[in-house]
Amino acid sequence: MKPQDRRSFLNSLTLVGLSAALPLPALAAGKVKPAANSALIVVDVQNCFVTGGTLPVAKGEEVVPVINKISAAFENIVITQDWHTPGHASFATTYPGKKPFETTTLKYGMQVLWPDHCVQGTDDAALHKDLKLPTAQLIIRKGFRKGVDSYSAFEEADRKTTTGLAGYLKARGIKTVFVTGLATDFCVAWTAMDARKAGFEAYVIEDATRGIDLNGSVAAAWKQMAAKGVRRIQSGDIAMA
Repeated sequence: MKPQDRRSFLNSLTLVGLSAALPLPALAAGKVKPAANSALIVVDVQNCFVTGGTLPVAKGEEVVPVINKISAAFENIVITQDWHTPGHASFATTYPGKKPFETTTLKYGMQVLWPDHCVQGTDDAALHKDLKLPTAQLIIRKGFRKGVDSYSAFEEADRKTTTGLAGYLKARGIKTVFVTGLATDFCVAWTAMDARKAGFEAYVIEDATRGIDLNGSVAAAWKQMAAKGVRRIQSGDIAMA
């Protein structure tokens, strides 16, 4: 996705309210069996994004048992962590007079300003204590560059800096990714769309995600993902045996 398209997408998430009647993509039919060339991507299931955290997603902790259950169907699992510096460019407190969920313009375009969250090395940034993924092979930390935010597990918000995840997955022979975690309308959506951009087949497991939903942003995200060929399924669509 071109940078200007990303800015338009983010603008639609934060500034435009969408109708609840917005059509959503149909569910994939039948059971899906993750193969040896599939990977489960678990996005930002951290203390900062659940109840009691600094940027809580409503009912965010409810994804944990769902992810734990479906993880048994996957040979390959990747986890991501938001990992910000103090005074990060995405924090509202960095800009006098700015409040969380307002915007500013950075070198790479419009930036939503968030409450301080997921600061490196803090308990707030730790993975949720009940997340049990002992077979996960890789943790990708993102947003650790002070001047650049990072939603996607594949590319940072400047759309120039890669995380290396695409190369890792391709070197492992991965063809398909299943994306779960927090939040549906930001890091999950950007990860799924960037997976498609990188040439992977991509699914989002809806009941293993929760959204922030700023002015209709969840509906907007599903529409954007569908347009990029991301398939929307439920955890019950995953064949466990």
